[in-house]
Amino acid sequence: MEIFLIRHTTPLAAPGQIYGWSEIPLAETFLEEVNSVKKQLTVKFDSVYSSPSMRCVKLAAALTGEVIVDERLRELHFGDWEGKTWDTVDQDALQIWMDDFVHVCIPGGESMLQMQERLCAFWNELINNSADHVAIITHAGVVRILLAMHRGMDMTGIFDIKVGFGQIFHIKSPVPYK
Repeated sequence: MEIFLIRHTTPLAAPGQIYGWSEIPLAETFLEEVNSVKKQLTVKFDSVYSSPSMRCVKLAAALTGEVIVDERLRELHFGDWEGKTWDTVDQDALQIWMDDFVHVCIPGGESMLQMQERLCAFWNELINNSADHVAIITHAGVVRILLAMHRGMDMTGIFDIKVGFGQIFHIKSPVPYK
């Protein structure tokens, strides 16, 4: 099995805006970015999975006619911080989260560890599938966690993995996650 992790295209967000589960429009460069993604993909996918966020579903639909939407592929739930900017959230709460983002839940949201648990469940189901080529259209946080698990990295280092809009990561011979 080969898995292609693909981040959604550029959203139309204000600088520093927190938009994990929020629906926001895509930038005017969407079609340009879709064409760029398509040019980089040389395989026909047996299955295409997508986060339910429209910024992911739109890219997935542009790549294939049949999209399997899975709630577990959502970005981190930023709870009370959704729609705000990093400089407008409670700075004390932000510091507590930044000091231990793996375990600390964002107020009204989730922790990275909770997100990792839902992604592990998705991943382990996926790799028991008989598909040869799979695309997953999702978010930077999801891509980082899946790559960190694949690489055997500690979760505290996930922000060292840079994930650009429309960027593709290729995983050959995936293994189950614990």
